[in-house]
Amino acid sequence: MINHALPRARAVADIRIHAGRLRSQLGRLVLYLIATVFGIAFMVPFFWTVGSALKSPLEMYAYPPLLFPAVPRWGNFVSVWNEVPFGSWALNTVTVTVLGTIGTVLSSALVGYSFARFRYPGRDAIFLATLATMMVPTEVTLIPTYLLYNYIGWLDTLLPLIVPYWFGVGAFNIFLLRQFFMTIPSELDDSAKIDGASSLRIWWSILMPLSMPALATVAVLSFIWQWNDFMFPLIILNSPENFTLAIGLRHFQQMADIQSMPRQHLLMAASLMVSLPTLVTFFLAQKHFVRSIVMTGIKG
Repeated sequence: MINHALPRARAVADIRIHAGRLRSQLGRLVLYLIATVFGIAFMVPFFWTVGSALKSPLEMYAYPPLLFPAVPRWGNFVSVWNEVPFGSWALNTVTVTVLGTIGTVLSSALVGYSFARFRYPGRDAIFLATLATMMVPTEVTLIPTYLLYNYIGWLDTLLPLIVPYWFGVGAFNIFLLRQFFMTIPSELDDSAKIDGASSLRIWWSILMPLSMPALATVAVLSFIWQWNDFMFPLIILNSPENFTLAIGLRHFQQMADIQSMPRQHLLMAASLMVSLPTLVTFFLAQKHFVRSIVMTGIKG
C-alpha cells in the first residue's frame, strides 16, 4: 500500500505545482494585458498631438476627426520658427534649464552632505525646517518674491530663474541626497581624512562619484521642472525676446486668437517640440532614477 501511495502522492503534488505555475502565469498575463491597455490609452493624447502637428488647418477641423493626416506636413515645424522667435525662446530655456540644473545638483548635494555627515548644534532642527518648506505652496511666496526681484532690479531678466538654484533650492532634492549619502559607509570618510583630505575634497572626490544615481535623479527632476516651469517665469518675464518656451507657447496662442487665424496645427507642432527634450531625458535616465529610489529606501 505504501509503495502505491507514494507515486500517487507525488503525482498529486506535481499536478498542484503545475496548476500553481499556470495560475501564476495567467495572472501575470492578465496584468501585462491590463498594463498594455492602460499604456495605450495614456499614449492616445501624445499620438493625437503628433498627428495634429502634421495636419493642415482644414484637417484640424475635419469631421469625423482624423488621427493622422492624409499627407504629413513636415513644414509645420519650420513654420513655427518663422512665425515666432522660437529659437530665442529655446535658447533662453536651455540657458535657464542647464544652469539651474547644475546649480540645483551642486547646492543640494552640498547641503545634503552637511546634514548627512556633520554634527553641529541645531542640525536636526534645521533639517526639519528645510523639510517643512515643502508644505508651503509656491503661490504663497509669489508676491514677496516678485517684490524682492523688483527691488534689486532683476525683473524681466533670466537671473531669478537661475541664481536661486545655486543656493540649495528644493527641500526634496536635499532630502533625497542626504538619504543617499547616509547609505555610503562613513569609514570611507575616515580613510580619506587619514590621508589628509579635507571635507570638501571628500564630498567632491568620494561621495559625489558614488552618488551618481541620486545625482542623476535630482538632475532629471530639476531639468523637467525648470524646462516646463510656467508660473514663475510668467510673473518675472515681460519682453517676448526673454520668454522661455512655456511662456512663449502661451504668447503664440494669444497671437493666434488675436489674429483670428488657424494656428492650431502650428501650436501642436510647437508643443511637440517643447515636450520632446523632457521625454528623451527621462527615458535616458530612467535606469538611474529607479536605482536611486530603491537605494535610498523611498518606496511607493
